[in-house]
Amino acid sequence: MSAPQTNDSCPSTVAPRSGRAIGLTVVVAALGYFVDIYDLILFNVVRVKSLESLGLSAEAILLEGAHILKLQMIGMLLGGLLWGILGDLRGRLSVLFGSILLYSLANIANGMLSTLAELFGADPVSLYAWIRFIAGVGLAGELGAGITLVGESMKKENRGIGTTVVATVGICGAMVAVAVGKNASWQLSYFIGGGLGLGLLLLRIGVMESGLFEGVKTAAKVSRGNFFMLFSNWSRVRRYVSIILVGVPIWYVIGVLVTFAPELGKAAGMDPLPSAPDAVMASYLGLAIGDFGSGFLSQIFRNRRKILSAFLVATAVGVGLYFTVATHSIFTFYAVVFFLGIAAGYWAVFVTTASELFGTNLRATVTTTAPNFVRGAVALITPAFLTLRTSYGATTAALSLGVITLTIAFIALRGIDETFGRDLNFVEE
Repeated sequence: MSAPQTNDSCPSTVAPRSGRAIGLTVVVAALGYFVDIYDLILFNVVRVKSLESLGLSAEAILLEGAHILKLQMIGMLLGGLLWGILGDLRGRLSVLFGSILLYSLANIANGMLSTLAELFGADPVSLYAWIRFIAGVGLAGELGAGITLVGESMKKENRGIGTTVVATVGICGAMVAVAVGKNASWQLSYFIGGGLGLGLLLLRIGVMESGLFEGVKTAAKVSRGNFFMLFSNWSRVRRYVSIILVGVPIWYVIGVLVTFAPELGKAAGMDPLPSAPDAVMASYLGLAIGDFGSGFLSQIFRNRRKILSAFLVATAVGVGLYFTVATHSIFTFYAVVFFLGIAAGYWAVFVTTASELFGTNLRATVTTTAPNFVRGAVALITPAFLTLRTSYGATTAALSLGVITLTIAFIALRGIDETFGRDLNFVEE
């Protein structure tokens, strides 16, 4: 693999950060991602309950729910571009807290849906979808800014530990979303998410901007946040497209196998049917374990690519189990979904690798857009699933998409450089 193009003449001298300052950065980034995932997953948990309260039938809940989820993910695609570019132009810290503020306010607006629909004379289902779009824009910024800030603040040999903490704590937000969504009204569930985000903004004091970014910001003739630079030579195109495609199977598992667990269970003749909240809980418990495990193993073996490969193989095994033995009983189903969560829990290594692949002048752009393009792939995968479901049935549709996404991911992995221990003090020419 060829090394990334760098400009060795402009690395900056970065003042070392105290352990307390680094620790606070990790804590804020981790808690921000916790609330981010809470909000991201909450719609999956309250999808049926909230749309039933708006008078929709079972088939309408499936179709409108898919439409709302698609709009949320489109918002994340657009937000990824917006926040990523701003992260390299304005700084990682402003994006971290700006994104938290936006998705927190959107959460509160979702809780006030009926009141807002009546106030503006809007159709509540359509308004629901557009608020989730705005939430998606906000949700797009936190992870990339947080991971970039943590990665640039820590020593190169240890940065994987910090990013693993961020990813693992963040994934736990999904389990809290399930617990809250199942036991509280869907409106209160959204209010809690908004309140948690606004409370987190109080921790802004004491968090420092990245020293690497400050150095590049003052460097002459360094283009920052230029998204089109990613496509100006083959090396950057290969790295960027490859890391995105490697991450897509994670959101195939979440966006299809977990989100539509009730519909897929029904197609397989299960009785009782799996519930979406319980499937989310089982999968995200597995994801938390997988994220911690993948990050920890990448530190132990000092290798990102081998861990990505191993977890992709495990994901393929999990998909096979999902369509063979999982539907034999409800216990077996949740056990397989839990295993799938562990197998697809390479998000920590994925986002760390994305951050390490590119120079400081494009790092926030990549680390923010790549995860959101992966998440946004749901906007393509979900309609594909619904279209194929009409012609071939839910089971064949879901399995076919799994085979396609995993095959592409294995091929794309060949285009990724090994990044463990890479010095991040370089820029893209």
